[in-house]
Amino acid sequence: MRTFKLTLLLTLVLQIIYSQEQFSISGTVTDADGDPLLGVNVYISDLAKGAVTDENGHYFFKSIPKGEYTIVASTIGFVKQRKKIGLNAHLTEVRFVLAEDIQSLAEVVISASRTPEARDELATTVTILSREVMEQQLNITSNISDIMSAKVPGLAPSTGTSSNFGQKLRGRDFVVMIDGVSQSTPLRNGQLDIRSLDPALIERVEVIKGATAIYGNGAEGGIINYITRNSDEDKAFSGSTDLSASGAFTNIDNSIGGRLSQSFSGKIGKWSYLINGTLEQTGAYKDAEGDVLPPTYGLGETNSFSGFAKIGYDIAKNQKLVLTYNRYSTKQNTNYIQVDGDYDTGRKSTAELGTPLGVPQGTKNNNLHLTYNHQAVFGSTSLHADLYYQNVANTFFWSDSFEFGGQSQIDSEKKGARVVLHSPHTFTDKLTVSATYGLDLLNDITSQPLVDGRTWVPEMNMVNLAPFAQLKINLLRDLILKGGIRVERITIGVDDYTTLRTVNPVTGEIDNPGFEVKGGELEYTATVFNAGVRYNRFPWFSPYFSFSQGFSVYDIGRILRAARVTDIKNINTEASIVDNYELGFVSKLLGKLRLEAVGFISTSELGSSGEFKEGIFNVVRSPEKLYGFEGTIDYYPFSNLNIGATYSYLEGKRDVNDNGDFSDEADVYLGGDRIAPPKITAYAKYSPTEKLDIYGEIIRIGNRDRFTMNDSGTYDVYQGPVKAYNVVNLNLGYRLTKSTTLNFSMENVLNEDYFPARSQWFTRENLYTKGKGSSFKLGLTVRY
Repeated sequence: MRTFKLTLLLTLVLQIIYSQEQFSISGTVTDADGDPLLGVNVYISDLAKGAVTDENGHYFFKSIPKGEYTIVASTIGFVKQRKKIGLNAHLTEVRFVLAEDIQSLAEVVISASRTPEARDELATTVTILSREVMEQQLNITSNISDIMSAKVPGLAPSTGTSSNFGQKLRGRDFVVMIDGVSQSTPLRNGQLDIRSLDPALIERVEVIKGATAIYGNGAEGGIINYITRNSDEDKAFSGSTDLSASGAFTNIDNSIGGRLSQSFSGKIGKWSYLINGTLEQTGAYKDAEGDVLPPTYGLGETNSFSGFAKIGYDIAKNQKLVLTYNRYSTKQNTNYIQVDGDYDTGRKSTAELGTPLGVPQGTKNNNLHLTYNHQAVFGSTSLHADLYYQNVANTFFWSDSFEFGGQSQIDSEKKGARVVLHSPHTFTDKLTVSATYGLDLLNDITSQPLVDGRTWVPEMNMVNLAPFAQLKINLLRDLILKGGIRVERITIGVDDYTTLRTVNPVTGEIDNPGFEVKGGELEYTATVFNAGVRYNRFPWFSPYFSFSQGFSVYDIGRILRAARVTDIKNINTEASIVDNYELGFVSKLLGKLRLEAVGFISTSELGSSGEFKEGIFNVVRSPEKLYGFEGTIDYYPFSNLNIGATYSYLEGKRDVNDNGDFSDEADVYLGGDRIAPPKITAYAKYSPTEKLDIYGEIIRIGNRDRFTMNDSGTYDVYQGPVKAYNVVNLNLGYRLTKSTTLNFSMENVLNEDYFPARSQWFTRENLYTKGKGSSFKLGLTVRY
């Protein structure tokens, strides 16, 4: 009996041990070429257990009870894969080979949080312009300011000139970047930064709307990031040649221009390369009546040169170095001089033959950028490091507002470094967490002298040190929570200087006799935050809400040059923090329709509006409130037809008496330099045959009339009413062979005779310029 009991007890113990026997699962995740994939989320849905692949694509689970399970592998840019397994051995190996998801790759966004994210996981409004869109638009125009205005809701109408002054993003300044490196000069914003890269070099554009501090000073309205092309061929050598000619339909004399763009790219072993050179010479630009457009900020009779090289080296499977150099320059070589118009009588500014005073207007941009990527610097944490150098020289037109006349030039030199780490963690299939954190270091030296050496804006030497961190939590697969923080520490050194003697254009008298100003150091410290939530349970309704802050040292050079005191400590150079709130949703139906709508409010306790009084520019620092709505719709009724439209509305006011109420009689609307009129764009792309593509778009700029005339019976600067106008563009593309395409396009097909929005609200005689009339472009593209 005793033996029986011992045997029974031993049996029970063995059964318990066996029933608790644990198993392990291991495996690898690779792409279709067999290369390991790092950072893939692998989880066992039945047990709510997760893991992340390492640099060898390897993952491992231990202490798994015996049974049948579903194991899932997913990551951005690849099709999610599920496998059912049964654990019968102590160690079971499960391998995944993931297929690339082309559609998903097109929806990956880098700029929003400085690490790749799926667009559907963002709690903010983003506009993405793909390479296909950029190439389509380049067939119509090489002026990237026109391209951006046509395709980005919330961006003010194009000025039709080389300057994007007044072309705000949601009513505020934005930062233009190339591969994440700022091209803007916020210390003295010359607002020529949109045209800092030839559009032929752009792989995609990411526009992040609303205040953001993720990239530092100046992005009150958001960021525009030009992401440059890579070598996209596995061949050792490939290339493309683009040749085009353009001219005016209204009056072809002296309007013919040409463009040549040549690219070579390839991959040889561990090396990859892309080299591009582009030359463009525009003819005289004409308005709808066939008259030459004036040369002030003009795009006509301008020579442009772009030189670009990107060299990559694969140190190892998960480590890569990329060195990029970009030079972009423009120079206006014109035989015309300005003839000012008259806003009060409606007489447009024109041009007549003559020799311009001073040196040619133009820009010079040089960028050198070294990046290092390590996809598994420790565990599943990836590292992205940058070193960059940039210098900018923007030369403006001759002005009689300086004593004895003169031309100014913005000189800016930036040197910077940054380190970004990204750590993903999968706890279960219903809980993933990722952290992005790093440090930015920037030295920006900017000044605005006259070409003859006189000081207008003294040299400003800024040092900016900013640590930051972002956290993203994905709960229950569909709920996404995000938050971040950035600490700005900025020091700006200014030497003693004397303000430049300037002339009042109204009275002709000296309005600034010149002040000796004591320099010193300006110091700024600020902590800014962002937070957001998005719910993706239903494809037909994915709502999101976000709060974000932006930090900006408002165009301090503009304040310094107009100083009326003897010490910079007595100048109101206080920084501005902007709070941005937005609520929106995305709707996707039947795989054919995408609809997005968003409303937003943007506030700042210390605004930065400008106003002119008796010809003198003043900066007004009072509270501001801006609000608006944007909508986008894309519809694919058939595989060969795509139609879409966007709508933008914006309004804003200043709380003049600073009582927290923007509806008092004393409070005023913001001027046209800040608030754009409503904008509607609509487009259609149709391919009736495999060889023929037809693309058309209409851009309508609506009315805005918020101000009354002054005592002189005219409108103050920035306050002129804007009357609606329409611009229609068309492009026809025909593939002669598999590698050769012929394009014919027309700008302003209906030859609309109009003043662009800026000409209308600015009211200044020297910028009372009409828009470009009907013109054509004929191009040939050969790829090999």
